[in-house]
Amino acid sequence: MNSSSSGFNVSTPSYRDSYSTVVAKNVIVLTLGFIINYINGSLIHTFRKHQIFYVNPRYILFIHLVVNDMIQMTTSISLFVLSYIFYRINVSFCFLILILSMFANLNTPLNLAVMAVECYIAICLPLRHTELCTIKRTYILIGSIWAMSAISTLPDVFILLATEPVELFYSTIFCQKDTLFRHPIHRTNREVSYAVYLVAVWLTLLYTYIKIILAAKTANASKSADGETNKARNTILLHGFQLLLCMLTYVAHLIRKALVYSFPEHTLNIFFASYIIVQILPRLVSPIVYGLRDNTFRQHLKKYLLCTMRPSIKPWTSPKIMLLY
Repeated sequence: MNSSSSGFNVSTPSYRDSYSTVVAKNVIVLTLGFIINYINGSLIHTFRKHQIFYVNPRYILFIHLVVNDMIQMTTSISLFVLSYIFYRINVSFCFLILILSMFANLNTPLNLAVMAVECYIAICLPLRHTELCTIKRTYILIGSIWAMSAISTLPDVFILLATEPVELFYSTIFCQKDTLFRHPIHRTNREVSYAVYLVAVWLTLLYTYIKIILAAKTANASKSADGETNKARNTILLHGFQLLLCMLTYVAHLIRKALVYSFPEHTLNIFFASYIIVQILPRLVSPIVYGLRDNTFRQHLKKYLLCTMRPSIKPWTSPKIMLLY
């Protein structure tokens, strides 16, 4: 169905759920969003309260990933709820939310690649870890991640400003990426950017995984393995699994199209299931993979998850490199 606002034709979905279904779907999404953001918020609070975490590059990268997940969750759920409350929202507001979401989507795979490299240095170049993985360089890398995301996202902004009249930003639309960024160049730009970034990240993960496996075999052969290399190998595999979940964002529209074509009577359910699987569930991975598997983080996190705020922390004195595996 084509709807117009202020003279602009914008394609919007013509299907609507019943009232009870709308309530049920919003309750499910808001509940999952609250749980995930509560856990992520507890991770951030734990990070802020203990110096042991924010002087370690690995934990800094992990928290940046968590913050990124919270941005993605907040923007995604906001758009979901607003689509049912108002259906159509102001284009300028929609534009800001989508830009944040696009940054978060691109930041995640890049952050995973940087974490994999840090893991590789800790295992394969342990004597140079302190020299190469400094706090200053970690923050520079985080800034570089945002800069690389901007390189991919800003062209969409410029194309939108060049191809659409200013009046569009005062109109209202059904807020989704393909509705606002509707010029064919937008899709081409996104597909090229995503392909380049994902190939680069996959090659990084593959390289680091192979190097860590070789290091593990060497350690086993010399009977000096202490389990850290095996943990690092498993962590890289989990990075790959998380990246696979991230890639669902880029292929979800093709899967939805095929499912809708095959089961047109279940279109609404297909879209909702796709939203939960692609946008919500992957955000559960970071807390489980990193926050709960790491002994040090888990020890302090329990207090905040259970709201038992007891200041019982021992000063960190061990010079050993801490492994977030």
